[in-house]
Amino acid sequence: MSSVKVNDPLELLANKGNREPPFLTAIWNPLIGTVAGFGVVMFANWGFRKPVFAGIQKHIAFALIGGAAGTFFDGKRNEYAAKRDAVLRHYIELHPDDFPKTDRKKYSDVLESWVPVR
Repeated sequence: MSSVKVNDPLELLANKGNREPPFLTAIWNPLIGTVAGFGVVMFANWGFRKPVFAGIQKHIAFALIGGAAGTFFDGKRNEYAAKRDAVLRHYIELHPDDFPKTDRKKYSDVLESWVPVR
């Protein structure tokens, strides 16, 4: 018989390195910022009735600015998430009675048996 695993609320907020983030997580915001910066210049050129790739130096500059903004906002989001997790972890440590450790349940234990009606 398998052993029953106990879910600890603090374990949910701890990063033990057992979960690897997806590949695009690290580059998603800088990539979107770069594409948006490049697209803004293309849209402005189109609005002024110029060729969309005219003034390639503006495309490069705005792509760099957009990438930097994406990196900045990605760092700010990570700081916010770290602070939020620290506050939640601290609250759980101060109020252990409100967050009891529970036994892990499987779907087969929770769901009722299903019989198809034909």
